[in-house]
Amino acid sequence: MRKFLISLTIGIILICNTVLSVFALEPTYDIQQLSSGLVKVSYASPADKKIKIAVEKDGTKVYYNLNNDGIAESFPLQLGNGDYEIKVYENISGTQYKQVSSENVLLNLSDEKLVYLHSIQNIKWDGSMPAVQKARELTGRLNTDFEKINAIYRYIIDNILYDHGKMSTISTSYIPDINETFKSGKGICYDFSSLFAAMLRSAGIPAKLVKGYTDNAVGYHAWNEVYDSAAGSWVTIDTTYDSQIKASGAAFTMIKDSGSYSKLYEY
Repeated sequence: MRKFLISLTIGIILICNTVLSVFALEPTYDIQQLSSGLVKVSYASPADKKIKIAVEKDGTKVYYNLNNDGIAESFPLQLGNGDYEIKVYENISGTQYKQVSSENVLLNLSDEKLVYLHSIQNIKWDGSMPAVQKARELTGRLNTDFEKINAIYRYIIDNILYDHGKMSTISTSYIPDINETFKSGKGICYDFSSLFAAMLRSAGIPAKLVKGYTDNAVGYHAWNEVYDSAAGSWVTIDTTYDSQIKASGAAFTMIKDSGSYSKLYEY
């Protein structure tokens, strides 16, 4: 009996230590996709702790929310080649955060457009998704990038509607779900731009998700910049706006005047 009690006690201690160690893990930085301009970050912490990361270069910081379940998420290094510092913060109380750890990485891409070809936290896609399969179907027989851009653009403005009630039901930490947007056929501007970027990226076309302001929308807005290889430049496309203009029967064009859009963030 004594041996049994000792064994049981040791077992409990081991279990307790294991549980505690789960929440004592340091953030993990995975740079295996650095050659594509991506870094993966994961951190397991108590469920009531909010986590943020900052991607910083030359004094410019881009903040993201990070799940606290230890599952890695992909983030872009979209501030150009050079030295980056990736920082993980844990909420203390209210809006106060403490830095948990940081990691320095050097980005040296031969083509900085590579950053805009992959799945990231707010443009999350893979080959099994119906939206990606639809993009493949739409572009499979087309030759030029512009033809492919136009085919995906037409599909979205023809099949996705603006959800006027959704904004009042989501939090500031909302992240688009491409499967949900594609399946439901509706969404807000963030959903439109995430879906469009995902479908384009899956077809090998660099696409940015951009946030900021425009005269074409009331308040904070999201749209896309897409690389037109024939022109050798980025073009501004706003599928949210065009979907609504199309429904109204008014005239519109796919390519927008970039001067009418004020960019704050791009992903």
